[in-house]
Amino acid sequence: MSPLLSQLLTHTPAIVKRQALVQLFRATVAAFQADMPRLSGLSREQCLLAYARFTADQADEALRQGGDLSELQERLYRNAYRLGRTSGWLLGVHSVDDVMALGRVLYAILDIDFEGSRSGEITIGWCYFSSYYSPEACRVMSAMDSGLLAGLAGGGELMFSQRITEGHPCCRARFMLADSPSSARL
Repeated sequence: MSPLLSQLLTHTPAIVKRQALVQLFRATVAAFQADMPRLSGLSREQCLLAYARFTADQADEALRQGGDLSELQERLYRNAYRLGRTSGWLLGVHSVDDVMALGRVLYAILDIDFEGSRSGEITIGWCYFSSYYSPEACRVMSAMDSGLLAGLAGGGELMFSQRITEGHPCCRARFMLADSPSSARL
C-alpha cells in the first residue's frame, strides 16, 4: 500500500472530501448531459444532499422517459471509470486490498458504509442514497459504482445480489477482476 493511501485511510482532510465530491458531481452531470448546479459556498454535506437530489431526479426522469437506458449507464460507467483510474494511479493502488481500502475511503465521503474483502465480496451496511433512490434509480446509478471500482482496479465487474433500496438490510455485491477473479495483485 502506498504511503499516501495509508495516510488517507487514517485521515481524509475535509477539503479533499469536498473536492472529491465535486469531481464526482461533475462526472455525473456530464453523463446525464445536464447543467452543473452551483456548488460554491456549499459544505460537503450540502453538496452531498444536492448530489443525492440531483441524481435521484435525473435517474427518475430517465426512467420516466422509458426506452433503452444502456447509453446513459455507459456514460455513467465511463465517467466513473476515469475518476477511479485517476485516483488509483495517483494513490498507488496495486492490489485488491488497495481497491477495497480506497473504496472504503471514497464511499465514506458519500456517507456510505463500504466493506470489501480480498475475495471481492462487498457489503454496504448503510447508504445515504437509499432514502433518495427508488430501486430502479439505484440500479441506474449502480453504473457509477461499477465504473469506479473497475477504474480503481484497471478493469473488473461488479455484480449486486441485493440492495437496501429493494428492502434488504444491506447491499451485497461481488467485484471480480477482469483477468483473474481470485488474484490479489493487479
